[in-house]
Amino acid sequence: MTHQPKRALAAIPAAIAMAMAMAAATVQAQTAPAPSETNFQVRTTADLVKLCEAAPADPTGIAALHFCQGFAVGAYQYHQIVTAAEGKRQLVCAPNPPPSRNEAVAAFIAWAKQNPQQMNTPPVEGLFRFLSQRYPCRA
Repeated sequence: MTHQPKRALAAIPAAIAMAMAMAAATVQAQTAPAPSETNFQVRTTADLVKLCEAAPADPTGIAALHFCQGFAVGAYQYHQIVTAAEGKRQLVCAPNPPPSRNEAVAAFIAWAKQNPQQMNTPPVEGLFRFLSQRYPCRA
């Protein structure tokens, strides 16, 4: 009888793994189609959002997610360098500690879904509208 609880406890990780796999399959089935080559031209904020919300299992998913993060980091770093070099006020002031890239990207996707009127703007404009609303500089 002392072995019964051990067997029950041993089955918990397998049950959790199975539940997670089923949940992931459900989420994957509910997501939009994978990003297309056209999205990688990043002509609009909608294109950038499409890359940022890609699933790693999509045919272009890993590349899309890396492109999204690289685009965002590059735009943000450029903003920081230009504002410092020209002595201008920053549009965005990240909190301390700053959010992780994944947290910032998830917040950007949520913002985009709440602001569909911004989806036809240039991607840098859409990104900085989000960033300046989410992480405003205090005067």
